[in-house]
Amino acid sequence: MRASRVEPILLAVTEPLHGSLAPLLGLADHVVLTTDATAYVNGPGPVAAVTGTRTDPITLGGAAVHAGPSGLASLVADDPDDALDALAELLDHLPDNHLAEPPVRPPDHHDRADRRCPAAAAAVPPEPSRSYDVRDVVADVVDRGSLLEMQSLYAPNVMIGYGRVEGHTVGIVANQPMQFAGTLDIAASVKGARHVQAADAFGLPIVTFVDTPGYQPGRDLEARGMIRHGAELVHAYAAATVPRLCVILRKAYGGAYIVMDSRTMGSDLVLAWPRAEIAVMGPAGAVEILHRREVDQEGRARLEAEYRANYCTPRLAADRGLIDGVIDPADTRRVLTAAVHRLRTKRPVLPARKHTNQPF
Repeated sequence: MRASRVEPILLAVTEPLHGSLAPLLGLADHVVLTTDATAYVNGPGPVAAVTGTRTDPITLGGAAVHAGPSGLASLVADDPDDALDALAELLDHLPDNHLAEPPVRPPDHHDRADRRCPAAAAAVPPEPSRSYDVRDVVADVVDRGSLLEMQSLYAPNVMIGYGRVEGHTVGIVANQPMQFAGTLDIAASVKGARHVQAADAFGLPIVTFVDTPGYQPGRDLEARGMIRHGAELVHAYAAATVPRLCVILRKAYGGAYIVMDSRTMGSDLVLAWPRAEIAVMGPAGAVEILHRREVDQEGRARLEAEYRANYCTPRLAADRGLIDGVIDPADTRRVLTAAVHRLRTKRPVLPARKHTNQPF
């Protein structure tokens, strides 16, 4: 714990790791598991004795478990040599310690800072209900070939990772419309919060790409603590002191938009694409509340179109100072690169205290 967030703590598990040492993995910044490694606190024997359920080591704590449901593994490797390569790639994006600068890897001379990113612009469909892979957007905005995604199978409705902008590492958080329409749930909030905290600890600027219709609804989610765990993402963004940049790609509705590093969360720069829809809720929900008993189906469709045109636009947000500007999607890389360079000397003044009351 003396080294936690002072220098990167990276662990590779290449063979069985069981019992009382297993919780040490939860203290690492990143864990890499090989496909035949296993990690768990209680093995198949105790599980069968206490619960009556028979299982095996791979099913109980194999790489598939920790890459997916448990969220323990940042990356999965084929063998020990591959695991070392994965650790090296992680170290290539991180500084030696919290006072040092991350390694700089200048991009190819053809990959200029002002390069336009038409692939990112084309990746987002104009229809609000159509899904797409946000990784196509991010990969075209950052330096070519620099995107390193973490925990791809855990809480896939949020994508996290590292990338480079003009050779400098940035932390990335993005809603993933391919999964649950990009809504936020407990796992996604926890995943995003931990990544924001790690990037902040090591001085990495945070770039957030927003396309979310809101929090995922559900009685089970509320019972399991959606409020408490959702607050983890709020806390992480609000506490981060590194440069923070936010790009609204399409939907930005309600509380889920607010916690995705909005202006009121203290983001340094908030930009929107021209088709961005920024509102307290989507047209269907708004019309249902405002005109529930007043219109038929045809009238409802008309009112939804009017609501989208009049209220779900970045124009109103810009007029109210909630975004800094509306940009051409193909200019996203150029604008972000300039902002990262400009904000590199950001030094906020913090109140004196021992620590915050972080919602775990």
